[in-house]
Amino acid sequence: MKRTLRIGDKGPEVKALQELLNSRLLLKPPLHADGDFGPRTDAAVKRFQAQYHLGVDGVVGPKTWQALESPGAVKKPIVTPVVVPADCSWMKIAQREIGEREIAGSQHNPQILRYHASTSLKATTDETAWCSSFVNWVLKEAKITGTNSAAAASWISWGAQTSAKSGAITVIRNAAAANSSLTVSGNHVGFLVKETATHYLLLGGNQSNQVKVSSFPKKSWALRGFRWPAAK
Repeated sequence: MKRTLRIGDKGPEVKALQELLNSRLLLKPPLHADGDFGPRTDAAVKRFQAQYHLGVDGVVGPKTWQALESPGAVKKPIVTPVVVPADCSWMKIAQREIGEREIAGSQHNPQILRYHASTSLKATTDETAWCSSFVNWVLKEAKITGTNSAAAASWISWGAQTSAKSGAITVIRNAAAANSSLTVSGNHVGFLVKETATHYLLLGGNQSNQVKVSSFPKKSWALRGFRWPAAK
């Protein structure tokens, strides 16, 4: 049985842990597998624990080791049903986040808190509506300035108007959904995967309390805009 590990530990078992975290979380950039359990390794452990509902404490005990070594623990990015434009680097970043989800109770997914940190609100719970925080964080990772706002409606006038193409930042509204777990205002924002005659397919955060691709029916959700980064 592998020994329990925590921040400050060193050695070959820490190196094995770092290699597993790199493969399971598809970290970009990957952890440096140097056998030193430092702050980045601690953050990666907590992210893995949140994703697999293990209790977020940063301590790698039997349950966390078992989950890391399970063949089913590999986080695979979704293959979108449309071709992503070459000038849409942010969609690849967004896809890598699929599966990040809220933690029920008093604990909070540290990755979702990182999404929040990209806005001026800087919410400290993963229950705070986070669709706009997710879009801001993804664009920040792609070296693009977002709205810095946790409000989905802040994207309506951001950047430039565009057509319904893959990767477009898409704002939709459903007044009946206001004050729900998805949206407080009734507005929602995500990245367009594709538009059909009846639905908007969006890759976004806070969709069923996680990052995923969801389908929004046009009969309930009105389009407020497709937006694209403004040309420099």
